[in-house]
Amino acid sequence: MKFETKAIWVGQEADKATGATIVPIYQTSTFTQEEVNKHKGYEYSRVGNPTRTALDACLASLEEGKFGLSFSSGLAAEHAVLSILRPDDHVIVPEDMYGGTYRLIKQLLEPLNIRFTFTDFTDLKAIESSFTPNTRMVWIETPTNPTLKIFDISKISALSRKNKALSVVDNTFASPYFQKPLLLGADIVVHSTTKYINGHSDVIGGAVILNDEELYKKIHLIQKSVGAVPSPFDSWLTLRGVKTLAVRMRQHEANAQLVAEFIKDLPKVEEVFYPGLRTHPGHDIAKSQMSGFGGIVSFKIKGGLNEANAFFRKLKVFQLADSLGGVESLANYSAIMTHEAFPAELRKKIGVTENLIRLSIGLEHIDDLRDDLRNALS
Repeated sequence: MKFETKAIWVGQEADKATGATIVPIYQTSTFTQEEVNKHKGYEYSRVGNPTRTALDACLASLEEGKFGLSFSSGLAAEHAVLSILRPDDHVIVPEDMYGGTYRLIKQLLEPLNIRFTFTDFTDLKAIESSFTPNTRMVWIETPTNPTLKIFDISKISALSRKNKALSVVDNTFASPYFQKPLLLGADIVVHSTTKYINGHSDVIGGAVILNDEELYKKIHLIQKSVGAVPSPFDSWLTLRGVKTLAVRMRQHEANAQLVAEFIKDLPKVEEVFYPGLRTHPGHDIAKSQMSGFGGIVSFKIKGGLNEANAFFRKLKVFQLADSLGGVESLANYSAIMTHEAFPAELRKKIGVTENLIRLSIGLEHIDDLRDDLRNALS
């Protein structure tokens, strides 16, 4: 099956009991057994639920993976993957990463004596020199949040294999429609399904997709032991959203490309970050490993917080809010809203400055989006 067909049908066959075309919401916490340990594959919804099983199967297929696990949030998915590590294990991570991941590392994992090296992932030699005998994992986020840096998944995954470390890719910004890390050599893919996969800003969720059965069993054990699982209703909503992922991503990208090209010439814009622009330093790598450039555009407004706030106040279509990837267009002030956990010096180093604004380009008409930005930047 092609991507669009898999999004609609994998794991979502007609219900055997009733013939329901759409996967039912199995809103139950427990399942009746015929006798001790004799059941229909489900015992308790923390461990497994038919609606969630359908979502797991669908997401695995879209990432070209064998196993999928859905979580109650993207950070819950990340925590489950990082929980396979043990004290004294070492992880190489990019300096430029999502603020929530940074907080998870600094406040929860480093106190457990799991060690992290923050490295410039645009420099393969810097990554190679960061490996130690205890390196067990390399964490890749590409495109990055919010500066949209592009990292070479194939080459970094090859370095990881050479050093007997797992490569993990946060594929949230690209979505499986535009980027398939497992096919590029990565071992594990994580998602915040809150974003493009659900696509309607009405669910919090996460996912882990992989091919190795032993790793799957380890992460599944963590999932069912900790219990950070999505409800049946949240799983159903995410399944409903994923059916239109392909058509949404095509329009997100089309609008984002036009927005990036439009604002780069406006007088109040200092710099624009979008992998689809030929001037982007990661453009060639993005072309080689992605089938599209995504729906996020970041830019630096001339000035600082005051100018950014003036911009936000004048917006009518774009909404000032956290998150991204929904059908609606959002604007975000990353220095405070997503990266407050970063020390000021590190924020400055990676480019999350006081004049950086991240735009999640929605599905509104492009004329309305351009008019809104023109007015707010006038």
